[in-house]
Amino acid sequence: MSTISIAYGRPTLADRIFSRGLVTDIILIAAGTALTAILAQIAIPLWPVPITGQTFAVLFVGATLGATRAALSMVLYLVVGVLGLPVFSNHASGSLFALPSGGFIVGFIFAAALVGWLSQREWDRKWLRTLVAFVLGTLVMYAFGLPWLFAELHAYPSATLVKYFGTSDVLTATLKGGLYPFLIGDAIKAILAAVILPLAWRLAGPKKSTTAE
Repeated sequence: MSTISIAYGRPTLADRIFSRGLVTDIILIAAGTALTAILAQIAIPLWPVPITGQTFAVLFVGATLGATRAALSMVLYLVVGVLGLPVFSNHASGSLFALPSGGFIVGFIFAAALVGWLSQREWDRKWLRTLVAFVLGTLVMYAFGLPWLFAELHAYPSATLVKYFGTSDVLTATLKGGLYPFLIGDAIKAILAAVILPLAWRLAGPKKSTTAE
């Protein structure tokens, strides 16, 4: 007997634990949004982009919920933040155009979807593929975040760029402000996921009955 579900495609780790269903899907999507909002507040304050735990949350939600639900979870995160709930880093909210990190938030949707798609092809069950999936998801976030940051930094006077980055060159400032400080943390997050997710699959036990649309 089929069950109505937002989820589409092969089962994920969440489906191993919970049977698919519309109510379950909605709860999981909201939980993914909440996790991202919570880890966004675990931050090392840097300008213009802080170091936070939310990128791990984004990719973890992707890996556990699959492409459709993970993308919807990140869309919900973006929408509630834009509407005024303080879910962005440092309890920020409002227009993404007011945030130098706004492009990263847009990228969350696509990064979560990619990692979710890969996980539905069982990439999260072996440590090396999990590692690669998280690296690819991270690259997607940078693909959205760095051009956005580059455009935002053009609005600042050269003196501000020199003060924070020691250069007035916008491209160099973009890399110093949006890429270099995050590389070690990104590597640690990917390694952590490569340990946790395959282990979680083993601990989840026998396969549950699920409906893949």
